[in-house]
Amino acid sequence: MSEQVLTLGESLKDRARAALGARNLVLVGLMGAGKSSIGRLVANQLGIPFVDTDIEIERVSRMTIAELFAAYGEEEFRALETRVIKRLLKGGPRVVSTGGGAFINARTRRHVKRSGLSVWLKADLDVLWERVGKRETRPLLKTDNPKQTLERLMTARYPIYAEADLVVWSRDVSKEIMVKEVLEAMTEGRQESTTP
Repeated sequence: MSEQVLTLGESLKDRARAALGARNLVLVGLMGAGKSSIGRLVANQLGIPFVDTDIEIERVSRMTIAELFAAYGEEEFRALETRVIKRLLKGGPRVVSTGGGAFINARTRRHVKRSGLSVWLKADLDVLWERVGKRETRPLLKTDNPKQTLERLMTARYPIYAEADLVVWSRDVSKEIMVKEVLEAMTEGRQESTTP
């Protein structure tokens, strides 16, 4: 981890931690937005645990996300995801990275709103495509035109992600800058950070 993250002002970390209180910090957004990588670093800065819901789902089901989608379909996967997230949100505080479709589910969204502070890591299509376009592990992108599918997901999901408490633009800057902007958004309670 770079020196920049390690030297973030204690006051910013302290203020962000105080703003969170006993709640969970829940990161939402599309695949490739940086929820897991930024979430781990934010948890480290706040001195609280980090959990990735996709990893937790794979642990409890003993199947990969792709296998779950193939075996049971998206509807059954979302029901399992909701149960896992509800359980995870009972403990806290922690940083919770959710799968791209989690916040779209109305039941999951209610659980998050009750016991979490939600942050949408918002990114434009080119940034997301650069990050996920080469990966074969995204079940929803196994289509004839995956970039167009990603764009359709953005169109459908962005109005729902906008219900998050805070919005931070995920773009091609260092992870340290992203972490700082998440912490600042938490302390200032601002709805949206500077656009890319």
